[in-house]
Amino acid sequence: MDLTYTDEEEAFRARLREWLAVSLPKLPPKPDPLDWPARRSYDTAWQRMLYDAGYAGLHWPEAAGGRGATPTQHLIYLEETEKAGAPYVGANFVGLLHAGPTIAAEGTPEQRARWLPPVLRGDEIWCQGFSEPGAGSDLASLRTKAVRDGDDYVVTGSKIWTSHAEVADWCELLVRTDPEAPKHRGITWLAMPMDAPGITVRPLRTLAGSAEFAEVFLDEVRVPAANRVGAENDGWRVTMVTLSFERGTAFVGEVVACRRTLTELAATAKRNGTWDDPATRRQLGLLNAEFTALWRLTQWNVSESQRVGGVPGVGGSVFKLRYSHARQELYDTAARVLGPDSLDLDREWTLDRLSSLSYTIAAGTSQIQRNIVAERILGLPKGR
Repeated sequence: MDLTYTDEEEAFRARLREWLAVSLPKLPPKPDPLDWPARRSYDTAWQRMLYDAGYAGLHWPEAAGGRGATPTQHLIYLEETEKAGAPYVGANFVGLLHAGPTIAAEGTPEQRARWLPPVLRGDEIWCQGFSEPGAGSDLASLRTKAVRDGDDYVVTGSKIWTSHAEVADWCELLVRTDPEAPKHRGITWLAMPMDAPGITVRPLRTLAGSAEFAEVFLDEVRVPAANRVGAENDGWRVTMVTLSFERGTAFVGEVVACRRTLTELAATAKRNGTWDDPATRRQLGLLNAEFTALWRLTQWNVSESQRVGGVPGVGGSVFKLRYSHARQELYDTAARVLGPDSLDLDREWTLDRLSSLSYTIAAGTSQIQRNIVAERILGLPKGR
């Protein structure tokens, strides 16, 4: 992997910086972080600006509506937008980073034409309907059932931790279509319209007070069979594609954000005197090394996914495992630097610390990631 930048890549960086400098001042004030309808409007407006400027889906294949940018250009984009303080994907998270790439990789031409352009324009928001009350880490134990009835599947069951369900137009939904098959082989991946009759959404409050998750109850919801991505009962394989994006590249922008937070944290420590503590300086130095290494691993993962056709490999589990713990360590250190101020819920870092607690669970628990690393990378036998 060549980590130097070509003249063309530096020219791309300069054009992007110029566009950000002109475009960011045009954004309205950020909405209340707890007001998801307002955040949807803000995030989709930013997505439309990116689309109009040619930066939406930068690294997506041209056949999927993207620009087919190189991995290095994608990373430059993430670095520069984060340094400039540009909005992250926000409510567009599932569509841009999970469902969209999955449909690009596994969908039919008709499905790609229907769903990908609205995602890139910010016209439609997706949520993720994977986990259930009894099927979280053991996702293949899901029980939400779908029965074929003519041209539709009739879906009954419930989902939990459904990201952005209250503001979503579509849901990437996992259902059981063959209850007699082994649990990994009777699953199907559907695109469910969130305005279909029979859907009830109940927002869930997180520890930080936000409601970006919800319970979703499905009472004989009819989903067209044409909305199935992949073959019937082949949904587990399609799901592995989705999860590879979730674990492999979806957190890339957040590494850049954590590196910026670390720089700000060191500056705060110098201002308030905690820098004088050798233990604090040592911890900040360790975190700097940690996130530098994670950024290099990110570069490798993105380059590798491009080399093999755009779908991240199991190396994403290595990244996700270490990143989720490093993020917690970063905000634990922030709490020590801030002292009593770390209890102020109006401080951004306080809310970030609370949200960091979920990262060892979200997108597959650390225990699941260790199993993947052990079995698929190290070749160890499966546990009994």
